[in-house]
Amino acid sequence: MLFSKTPKELGYYFPAEFSKHAATWLSWPHNKDSWPGKIKTIYPVYCEFIKRVAEGEKVNINVTDEAMKGHATALLEQAHVSSANIGFFFHPTNDAWCRDHGPAFLINPRAEQKKIIVKWNYNAWGGKYPPFDLDNQIPIDIAKQYEIPVLSPGIIMEGGSVDFNGKGTVLTTTSCLLNPNRNPQLTQEQIEEFLCDYYGVKNILWLGEGIVGDDTDGHIDDLTRFVNEDTVVTAVEQNRKDENYKPLQNNLKLLNGMRLENGKPLNVIELPMPSALRYKNQRLPASYANFYISNAYVIVPVYRDKNDDKALSVLQQCFPDRRVVGLDSYDMIWGLGSFHCLSQQEPSV
Repeated sequence: MLFSKTPKELGYYFPAEFSKHAATWLSWPHNKDSWPGKIKTIYPVYCEFIKRVAEGEKVNINVTDEAMKGHATALLEQAHVSSANIGFFFHPTNDAWCRDHGPAFLINPRAEQKKIIVKWNYNAWGGKYPPFDLDNQIPIDIAKQYEIPVLSPGIIMEGGSVDFNGKGTVLTTTSCLLNPNRNPQLTQEQIEEFLCDYYGVKNILWLGEGIVGDDTDGHIDDLTRFVNEDTVVTAVEQNRKDENYKPLQNNLKLLNGMRLENGKPLNVIELPMPSALRYKNQRLPASYANFYISNAYVIVPVYRDKNDDKALSVLQQCFPDRRVVGLDSYDMIWGLGSFHCLSQQEPSV
């Protein structure tokens, strides 16, 4: 099927993560360079994450071959994960970060073709971690699997750089989307046009800098997240001496002046930050904002930190219809990402 119009013109939009999912897509972690010396330590909590998500929806996992499928199946069985809601797909990847290389599913409940995929280009956060050719192919592989249309805007965009309320507003950052390592040929206005046309939004809210240690150049999913149509939680650092204090305060100030697509002010709830976490003298991008909203749970990375319980409490109040659970991300974050970075939702329609 060929489209002469944009997804927005055809009535398609990217739903909020808190709307109902048909499935969650993952790419099985196998790149040892992403967790140097630690990849084996992440599998128990990764399997626990899958177990929780699978309680409320299908979990579709990209694997390279039968050997990787066998390895994954064995680890999931050890973790007592039921296979009932688990599906494997032979879609080879370079790495595990499905939020950024996975498909962007857009829906239009009134159309004959209710679901389409937008395939943005992917260059591993500005060419930082080659090769990334297999990851860049994943949305096309999944579109072929489902036999649904795929549209390619032809510019770099990552799922972790945008967050949606499902009613026409998207949150993003200038530090990522305007970085010259992404789309240097485009102005901010041109990027906004792509966001509107290919995500089906009309209101773009720009924050500034990301957190220290974030190799994505400031993804929104470590900063500020929609928890319902008019409310966000945003990470705030209380320690004035911490290097995250000023950029997060600047973002908080911006949020408090922002308005939604309907003209109403944004409701802003502050979410604490964990204490600075380092490994081999490297500051890691530990943030409670990297939670994943599944059908059954809100799954939050925790870091063996004094603020873990406070963060879980704040988020539980934001999600009265779901149970909020914390999963240990102390080793996972050595890969410079956590549960949201690893997952991409497929909406129900």
